[in-house]
Amino acid sequence: MSSINTGIEWCDRTWNPTTGCDKVSPGCTHCYAEALTKRFHTNFPNGFDLTLHRNRLEEPKRWKKPSRIFVNSMSDLFHEEVPIDFLKEVFDVMRETPWHIYQILTKRHEGLREIADQLDWHDNIWMGVSVENQNYVNRIDCLRQVPAQVRFLSCEPLLGNLELDLKDIHWVIVGGESGVKHRPIQPEWVENIKQQCEDAKVAFFFKQWGGRTPKAAGRLLDEKIWDEMPEAWDKHQSSA
Repeated sequence: MSSINTGIEWCDRTWNPTTGCDKVSPGCTHCYAEALTKRFHTNFPNGFDLTLHRNRLEEPKRWKKPSRIFVNSMSDLFHEEVPIDFLKEVFDVMRETPWHIYQILTKRHEGLREIADQLDWHDNIWMGVSVENQNYVNRIDCLRQVPAQVRFLSCEPLLGNLELDLKDIHWVIVGGESGVKHRPIQPEWVENIKQQCEDAKVAFFFKQWGGRTPKAAGRLLDEKIWDEMPEAWDKHQSSA
């Protein structure tokens, strides 16, 4: 689980310089990373406790094909127990591999805001926050203060209707929860976010309806696949 090609629709591969995490909000309840850790427990000697993997830091330098890389699909890079020096090392690797795009996602918005000015935000580093219901839209305010070229929201699992302030946000990903205990998504919630994105001219990406498995109900919304990406992605591809 250190670095793999992935079935996540909005990225090409994952990179996990850390693994393990703690639940901080309702979106974490049925954490897929924790479930994978239990399923493949022999690969995770520390279980789901936060673990730093310095041996993985150099991996992206060996990947010559330009890729969209989801950083820490099995953890949260801005976990409070990740030392700032280690975080800077991760950012150094991203800066030194400008042919890749790095997509970082966190639920720890306050920690992100507090240390953002200590990090080197190269143009290929995209930063996002999870917003699963209306109680967590304040994460967006913290994200707006981060000098990333692309700031994005992951509304997955979407657990309620959202009214969003999309000022200075470039991309919104929406998805329903999957798994045996998945919490159902409502079509009107998705349509509402799509309309807000259209009004604000923000790229909209619909990942899945969810269900017992991620692909159980497909990805069609209004009889269409919504795979919009921010403008920075097109510019990156043209210059790669």
